[in-house]
Amino acid sequence: MTAQHRVGVVGAGTMGAGIAQCVAEAGMPVTVVDTDPTAAERARRGIRASLRSSVLLGRGPRPGDIAEIIDRIQWSQRVDDLSDATLVIESVTERVELKYRVFAELDRACAPSAVFASGTSAIPIADLAARTGRPERMLGLHFMNPAPLTEAVEVISTARTAPDTLVTALDFLGALGKRGIVVGDGPGFVINRVLMLAIAEAAAITESGTDAATVDALFEGCLGHRMGPLRTADLIGLDNVADTIGVLRDATGDGRYHVPDALAGLVRDGHLGRKSGKGFHAYP
Repeated sequence: MTAQHRVGVVGAGTMGAGIAQCVAEAGMPVTVVDTDPTAAERARRGIRASLRSSVLLGRGPRPGDIAEIIDRIQWSQRVDDLSDATLVIESVTERVELKYRVFAELDRACAPSAVFASGTSAIPIADLAARTGRPERMLGLHFMNPAPLTEAVEVISTARTAPDTLVTALDFLGALGKRGIVVGDGPGFVINRVLMLAIAEAAAITESGTDAATVDALFEGCLGHRMGPLRTADLIGLDNVADTIGVLRDATGDGRYHVPDALAGLVRDGHLGRKSGKGFHAYP
């Protein structure tokens, strides 16, 4: 039987909120930590709306269960409130120094037995684990957006991740109704090592006159992709995509990881994809 965890999530952005919803729907208590009360309130509203939408579509909880699920989610501005957590998932912005600081704080605040997971898109897990005194209790859990609707999770195991830590993580994902696919550590792991190149090339193509709708229609219609690369980028968030490409460039030294002008311009103008209503495509 899967252990009942007391889960912490650090970061109340789109992904952190989605992970917290998954945990609460699975019947486990979860505490979400974010120093920004505006982000926390936005996450509260987003979770409630997501649960209601799931009910209407007939693929979520029963209407009477929504209040109970929401009650399982606690909110805090202090990492110290995760002192009794058995598993903590970091989901802050893709900035290396910020993640370093978060894991140093978690290592101080949490019990030595707690398992730490990073939701990073591209930063090697071993680099983050080095900021703690528990590299054997650390791995990556790369959830895809939207977390409540995505079946699989990319699980990143380092050379120092203990076998029981990996088992704990896979059992935890199973309790969420998700399948963990284990990969080795390294910049971008598997998905983003490939995906970010595709997005960057697709964005660059739009600079030469081919519109985003055409690019995505080719991938969707000819290759059977559920979403083309630019719709995928809009779903991830164009600011997150640009940050991830930058991390990959710095970590690999590979000049192919370059933020094209088309992508940089959208981010500069605040057009970040679905979450802002406009990116490569418009979302009325």
